[in-house]
Amino acid sequence: LSLLDEEGNQDESLESKTLSAEDQVKDRSTGTRVVAGQIFLESGKSDSQSEDAENFHSQEEEKENSLEELNSLEMSNLLNKDLEEAEIQSAVLTAIGGTADGEPCHFPFLFMEKEYAECTADGREDGRLWCATTYDYKKDQKWGFCETEEQSNKRRQMQEAEDVYQTGMKILNESSKKAQKKEAYQYLLKAADMNHTKAMEKVSYALLFGDYLKQNIQSSKELFEKLTEEGSPKGQMALGFLYASGLGVNSSQAKALVYYTFGALGGNLIAHMILGYRYWAGIGVLQSCESALTHYRLVANHVASDISLTGGTVVQRIRLADEVENPGMASGMLEEDLIQYYQFLAEKGDVQAQVGLGQLHLHGGRGVEQNHQRAFEYFNQAANAGNSHAMAFLGKMYSEGSDVVPQSNETALQYFKKAADMGNPVGQSGLGMAYLYGRGVPVNYELALKYFQKAAEQGWVDGQLQLGSMYYNGIGVKRDYKQALKYFNLASQGGHILAFYNLAQMHATGTGVMRSCHTAVELFKNVCERGRWSERLMTAYNSYKDGDSNSAVVQYLLLAEQGYEVAQSNAAFILDQKEASIVGENETYPRALLHWNRAASQGYTVARIKLGDYHFYGFGTDVDYETAFIHYRLASEQQHSAQAMFNLGYMHEKGLGIKQDIHLAKRFYDMAAEASPDAQVPVFLALCKLGVIYSLQYVREINVREVFSHIDMDQLLGPEWDLYLMTIIALLLGTIIAYRQRQHQAIPRPAGLRPAVPQQEPPPEHQPPQ
Repeated sequence: LSLLDEEGNQDESLESKTLSAEDQVKDRSTGTRVVAGQIFLESGKSDSQSEDAENFHSQEEEKENSLEELNSLEMSNLLNKDLEEAEIQSAVLTAIGGTADGEPCHFPFLFMEKEYAECTADGREDGRLWCATTYDYKKDQKWGFCETEEQSNKRRQMQEAEDVYQTGMKILNESSKKAQKKEAYQYLLKAADMNHTKAMEKVSYALLFGDYLKQNIQSSKELFEKLTEEGSPKGQMALGFLYASGLGVNSSQAKALVYYTFGALGGNLIAHMILGYRYWAGIGVLQSCESALTHYRLVANHVASDISLTGGTVVQRIRLADEVENPGMASGMLEEDLIQYYQFLAEKGDVQAQVGLGQLHLHGGRGVEQNHQRAFEYFNQAANAGNSHAMAFLGKMYSEGSDVVPQSNETALQYFKKAADMGNPVGQSGLGMAYLYGRGVPVNYELALKYFQKAAEQGWVDGQLQLGSMYYNGIGVKRDYKQALKYFNLASQGGHILAFYNLAQMHATGTGVMRSCHTAVELFKNVCERGRWSERLMTAYNSYKDGDSNSAVVQYLLLAEQGYEVAQSNAAFILDQKEASIVGENETYPRALLHWNRAASQGYTVARIKLGDYHFYGFGTDVDYETAFIHYRLASEQQHSAQAMFNLGYMHEKGLGIKQDIHLAKRFYDMAAEASPDAQVPVFLALCKLGVIYSLQYVREINVREVFSHIDMDQLLGPEWDLYLMTIIALLLGTIIAYRQRQHQAIPRPAGLRPAVPQQEPPPEHQPPQ
């Protein structure tokens, strides 16, 4: 899915992505176990059943109640649909006007030697629908309209709007040039003006974010209100966001919660994710782990169902604060020059460069767009050169299939075998998948287990994940939840989304581990944040990079509502720098403080220090040294921040928010120097200052004359201390006299005869520090 189409696709209704109720009941009746984005069958099932199983994506284990909730939702929708169809069938259409006004339409009827089972516009130039009230129109000439003139005009208008919308969407999805995308949005604007719901949704988000249309919060708000009146879940969610962030409206968390709730009830996944975060963090609602679990699990089910063998797209989490301090270092983005250098190497036949570029284009990320055609070409070149990794990835591409590579189990198997014979873990894992599901070979759980073990031993995450699944379900081995947990944990350390998903399921249900709602929510949250909407992080970053801070901050604010910690800190950073003009100057610091607070609660150290700074200096709040001290102490104790330790030392030194204590100040300064080498210079200067202050304070506290009167030199240096002192003075005088005599022995030259000696710079080690 393209970025531009994300709002139109990423938050589809729940019903559109779940299995039908009939299929789900059928799955349960065969005694399947659900895990790892696949439905696994118990050993002993037929091969045909295993082939059926691979066509389904799983959501949860059999005993979990969320599938039952979704089943009931699906069933109720099917029942409602049946009732609606029954009502339509039972409602008899009555002819309006014509030659048989008020008489019931007769279906089917014969017109121009063709039978019609519904109203038609054939034979009319105005396109108005009509029907016959007897079977043979030619014989009886009995007819009437199926709709009023007003209804006919409205229908034709909506059809015209649909045609304009489809034209715009076609241009949008088929082009990559900015000018063409702007042209597409002109079509969408025209369709939106004709009250086309989907067009209004696309245009309203484009106006909100400034995507190919000039950013206009007020216009987007009006469209969202119109959509909300029509019952659009996307419009309800977006209107909730505006009230939550105070953009274009007066901020109201109560109204935001209402609109988010209605959006979630309508099936909007982003609304569910926002509510999950709010219940988890207790924002505007009472904190409830179980409520958060319900919302997050529902979204995670859909994210997990979309994950393929390749593991999904890469999420780029770039912190603007780090990027400003070290451009390009913290982002992990590849520079254009570097990419061109790798492309040059690949063209020259460098196999490693070909494999690396192939992986970059296969998954996308690090500044490279996903492109399966380029990935296939690079892998093909490397495979022809005998690279096992490229062979294995070609196997994965053929196994999954795409617009570029046709799905072929036989071709995939050939590549997997070649790679596996060379000891490649990706090939071994692919071969294990083939034997597990019978793709091109008969199902053989023992061989599948063998290849997964080989891949897992080499640290390949797919092998670890599938091995965990086999232990979890008892396929080819005795069921062992401890082993399953072990391999899921290993796969999660490699960042595999389905590993997080499976661990979340186990913690949510207490399978193989003690039930932990908190752990399950954190794991499900991690899965949810890997959904397609995470691509908005990169568009927000690119907007900021292009100098459009207003667009960037709105995008980051929406992602912040969804619970992305990096979006919260980035939104706070832009507000802190006062770069967003859409936010009033008086509101900048309070809003930044709010998002620093949310980011800090998720464990971001810099945000915690920022909270301390805001309370210390009174940014967006009153000056409160005690609260500042608490935030610095939390950052020091929980994240071992050198900056926080230094600040604590300063506050102890000055007695701000805490009783003045020079000894504790020195302790915190020393701790800061130990925690970070960068802190050693400022700590040295602070300690020098502290030493001077301590000395002055000590001198001030004592009476010097009284001290000297109590000194007994006979006891301190012995009875002959005066002789020692005279000896020392004599030696010092002798040294000075000898030094002066050596100076007089040097004969000075006349000024005119003195040679010109060039002035030399001191050696580098003696130069003063810059």
